[in-house]
Amino acid sequence: MKSVVLVEANQPLVVQEREIPVARTPEEEIIEVIACGVCHSDLHVADGHFGGPLPLVLGHEVVGEHAELGRVLLYAPWGCRRSDCRQCNAGLEMICANSHEAGVVDDGGYSEYMRVPNRDYLIPIGDLDPVTTAPLACGGLTAFRAVKRTLPHLQVPGAKAVIIGAGGLGQFAIQFIKKLANVELTVLDMSDDKLAAALELGADHAVKVLPAGEKYDAIIDFVGAKPTMEAAAGAVGRQGIVVVVGLAGGRLEFGVGVIPSEAVVTTSIWGSLDELKELLEFVRTRGLQHLVETMPLEKAQEALDRLRRGDIRGRVVLTTTSPDRIG
Repeated sequence: MKSVVLVEANQPLVVQEREIPVARTPEEEIIEVIACGVCHSDLHVADGHFGGPLPLVLGHEVVGEHAELGRVLLYAPWGCRRSDCRQCNAGLEMICANSHEAGVVDDGGYSEYMRVPNRDYLIPIGDLDPVTTAPLACGGLTAFRAVKRTLPHLQVPGAKAVIIGAGGLGQFAIQFIKKLANVELTVLDMSDDKLAAALELGADHAVKVLPAGEKYDAIIDFVGAKPTMEAAAGAVGRQGIVVVVGLAGGRLEFGVGVIPSEAVVTTSIWGSLDELKELLEFVRTRGLQHLVETMPLEKAQEALDRLRRGDIRGRVVLTTTSPDRIG
């Protein structure tokens, strides 16, 4: 099978021919990959900021074909599932201290086949389009969970919210928050193209600088750099919430009198298996628009290069070399 492999951090990915994986235990499953989204987290793994031992096949936004289940969406963060794990017992495998993730620790979906530790992690997608469904596994799910965490703060008349970063995740979040809350939404980004996309997707305002003195009930930061986090902390209102999702490594000064009274500052990590199932039902019943561009699997490095440059307006999805499996 063809696989695109990270052999060494900060070096180009390598296209390799590998043996098709086989199940090593009764619980493991093998899927034939149809489509795999290219996520910004893939860049962090490729740059050596986190991830498992190399060589490694990247990719965690995967739709594949299963011999019995048909087309499936992969839930990629796999917890330890030990009886004494608080997070796994609560269904929050993505924050399990001993979790391992496809494309981050274990081989992922930049390949024609991949191994999955348990059938529980495979969700049938029915007649949903594999290409547009693949990015839901991380980009969509991460945005969905982050938005849901803001909803208790938006149940007030005249609620106002901000989304920082109008890339792939931000574009999902715009639609989720507008469909789940009665809110006036401002989107902050530095790209004219992404600001235009934000307005197309339902944002009320698209700006490069937040209005001075304006306060908001909820702010989601999909960048997570020091300047964006400081902007969020300065714009959140009393008893509001700032949800940091982005991995840019920013830090905030925190304390009484530094952050508005009883404002919540929190992170949001990926999403649960149940939330991914809920998201698929949301897409089926309420619809979702997102900009998706396809590229062949062997051009994975080109896709990462374009993502790094900011040349992608929405999401790129890698597809295998058999187009008949996608339609």
